Amino acid sequence: MAAARLGTVLVNAGPWLAVPPRGYGGIENVLATLIPELRARGVRVALATVGESTIAVDRTVAVFERGQFEQLGGPYNRVVGIAHAHMHGVLAELRRAADVDLVHDHLEVVGPSMLAALERPPPTLQTLHWALSKHAGFYGTFDGRGRIFFNALSRRQLAEAPAALRRQVLARIPLATPAVAPDAAHERDRGGYVALLGRLCWEKGADIAARTCRRCGRELRMAGPVAGALTAHDLTMRMAEPAWRARADAAFYLERVRPLEDERVRWIGTLDADATRRFLSGARALLCPLRWEEPGATAAIEALACGTPVVAMRRGALPEVVEHGVTGFLADDEDELARALERVDELDPDACRSAARERFAPGVMAERYLDLYGRVLSLVAGAALPA
Repeated sequence: MAAARLGTVLVNAGPWLAVPPRGYGGIENVLATLIPELRARGVRVALATVGESTIAVDRTVAVFERGQFEQLGGPYNRVVGIAHAHMHGVLAELRRAADVDLVHDHLEVVGPSMLAALERPPPTLQTLHWALSKHAGFYGTFDGRGRIFFNALSRRQLAEAPAALRRQVLARIPLATPAVAPDAAHERDRGGYVALLGRLCWEKGADIAARTCRRCGRELRMAGPVAGALTAHDLTMRMAEPAWRARADAAFYLERVRPLEDERVRWIGTLDADATRRFLSGARALLCPLRWEEPGATAAIEALACGTPVVAMRRGALPEVVEHGVTGFLADDEDELARALERVDELDPDACRSAARERFAPGVMAERYLDLYGRVLSLVAGAALPA
């Protein structure tokens, strides 16, 4: 749709991390990529986030000054109010502001549930960044009443959606990442290590990555948070807390990953955006040994933009992101994963960059979202017309 038809889009990032994030932050990195493209096309953006966000927008809505990510994984009765407090701020902004034409929501479950509770919800699009099998009780019965619609990230993610949700999904728009100029210094260093990027948890298979690299005699560097611990100092402090050690991600790391670490297999903490690009650009490959149906595969898309091939389990969005034998390899078990890792030197970094530019560029994502915003507004306007 033409941006001139839009007044303001309220982008709801949630209360967990700043936009852009200082390190880890999949959804927040996506929004840091999308928002400048929308504004460059004449869209005004109100961002519902936390106070420490630094991205340029037309206005900010924030209940919390700092991101609440470290609270995730804590006891439910201590965490449940965070997302709801944030949404109270969003609803107050919607009552106050007359210029919001559409809400683009990214807050899992709580976003659409509270918007739907309004007598007349604003036209809303929620992008589904998570596995849809885990919220069947909500999304399996949710009715957006012709005013709240959804966007999926991949075929596999949508295949897991309850039928009621699939009927309200209008499109499947993959994630995007900015292009990265080749770095000659890091190109020369390729082959020195294999990268793992993302939260260290059972679903993302950090232990599989460690076993595979030890088996192949490859150095592995793992970047990402461990149950909210962002640095080695954080980890040392948290390990003294019994409540932290009992968290699922913490127990997984301590029991399944840490025993495999040595001088060639190591966790390096979280990285900011520039450090992440250097990390990926210098890697021989990005390893994605998934145990779950990853819906969006942000790390894989970032790696391709850096000219780094991806070796991954054939799960989730990876078959849509990785062209087997061209930009990476897909495997069905650990043996195949190890064999694929030995073949990455056959792949051309320029083919990886080309795929990222053509399929996962920020402008491509923004144009598709503008078209989808227009479709949402048209559907809502049509539903409001008398029969």
